[in-house]
Amino acid sequence: MEHRANPVLDADWPDPDVIRVGDEFWMIASSFQRAPGLPVLRSTNLVDWEHVTNALPALVPAEHYALPRRGSGVWAPSLREHEGTFFLVYPDPDHGIFVLDAPHPAGPWSAPRLLLPGHGLIDPCPLWDDDGRAYLVHGWARSRARVKNRLSLLEVTPDLTAPLSTSQIIIDGAAIPDMLTLEGPKAYRHDGWYWIYAPAGGVADGYQVVFRSRDLRGPYEHRIVLEQDSTPVNGPHQGALVDDPAGGWWFVHFQDRGVFGRVTHVQPVQFDAEGWPHLGERIDDVRGRPVAVVPPLEGDAGAGADEDAPDALYREPRRSDDFRSAQLHPRWHWQANPQPHWWRTGTGRLDLAFAPSPRGDLRDQGAILCQQLPGQPSDWTVELSLPGVATSAAIGIERAGVVVLGSSYAWAGLWRDADGIALAHATMAADGADEVVSTHRLLSADPGAEAEVRLHLTVDAEGRVSFAASGAEIGQQDVLLSDWQATKGHWIGAEIGLFATVDSPMSHDLSERRAHFGPVTVRREGREA
Repeated sequence: MEHRANPVLDADWPDPDVIRVGDEFWMIASSFQRAPGLPVLRSTNLVDWEHVTNALPALVPAEHYALPRRGSGVWAPSLREHEGTFFLVYPDPDHGIFVLDAPHPAGPWSAPRLLLPGHGLIDPCPLWDDDGRAYLVHGWARSRARVKNRLSLLEVTPDLTAPLSTSQIIIDGAAIPDMLTLEGPKAYRHDGWYWIYAPAGGVADGYQVVFRSRDLRGPYEHRIVLEQDSTPVNGPHQGALVDDPAGGWWFVHFQDRGVFGRVTHVQPVQFDAEGWPHLGERIDDVRGRPVAVVPPLEGDAGAGADEDAPDALYREPRRSDDFRSAQLHPRWHWQANPQPHWWRTGTGRLDLAFAPSPRGDLRDQGAILCQQLPGQPSDWTVELSLPGVATSAAIGIERAGVVVLGSSYAWAGLWRDADGIALAHATMAADGADEVVSTHRLLSADPGAEAEVRLHLTVDAEGRVSFAASGAEIGQQDVLLSDWQATKGHWIGAEIGLFATVDSPMSHDLSERRAHFGPVTVRREGREA
């Protein structure tokens, strides 16, 4: 995959918003029920990104998100700067609109505060006008509010601590012919106009619309400025307009790739004599289509790199982890708000406490440590070991391994029960209630023994997954499961995770019951990622 090829982030970074701070670009994305959430990324060229931090260590209300709330949590956020303070505004469709602030995008970020309570309030974006007054533009989720296809406006305090007016509709998509699912607004003040960039048409097949007016409350005129046309990029929409230090303009948006989630594209932007933006490659005098390769920014030192050179290949935020840091790398996240007793790291391995799993369904588990599924073929390797236990009495069934998690899931790893320790894999259908478990070989007939295995995971270009295992008790790679089709989750792509569970309602701490995971090595295009 070529260095500057779109998508520049080929994994699930939904609903991007981007601003420039000096010579750097800072991006945030939706994170839904995952914690820590609100990932913050940095780039100097809009192509190579570093995952710097996560602004939201845990979701609020904390008790509500102690369990996985799939499809809820952090929806499309906005990132803005005003008078030296950075604001991150995000919606939770079940609770309202929240605000965090920080002296810099890298943090430290404040705890979230509730700006506007309510159900179905989504996709907020603040705008500070020339007179110092502040406003919030937002959309609506029909699943919670029973209305959608509308953009609304309210005045708020300049420090985004309280609303000053009720919300009023400023753009009604139902009043515009063929305008469906209008949402995700990003508001700007530019050249004497109020601009609202908003997606429409739905996540998978939508298009990008730009509205403008001399009055923030409207009326607005509009154009459809970006669509799929003849390209393979379906639904190119929802994102951010940002300028570069040399005065160029860019639009950063997503494409829904199903099992791989919503990946990030960058389009060049040109403005015509009337001030309207033209995104990507022109189709006609109004509309554009996505470009396959991002043009270089003026002064980008890497723009002329030899395409055969290693540093000219696609790069993404780091995935492999040797677990030598006392803190988890920002790339990892849990399926619910994490608890301190869930894990320990810093010695070259990750210890996971066995989490209670009385139903045996991993979709119920918050304590699964995950990364997004890569958008291109990848190979994963991790060492797994189970320490011995002093007694086999009341052990219950222990499972530990690697899972590919979506609406359905598959895992491979070690299974400990009264008969001993076995190498196993299991699958769960999207509408299933029970796992289909297959044991491949008994590694020990002693339930209290220790066991080790090296797990191998391969994902192809279609999201088909194969598991294998190797080790002293196994020899060369033993194939456990081949060509299992991964599935997307609720508003997110599939994920790859590490887990340890026991079929007991009792929680266990790290000193009592745990699984050890050695370094995780991820390879893409023949290189470590």
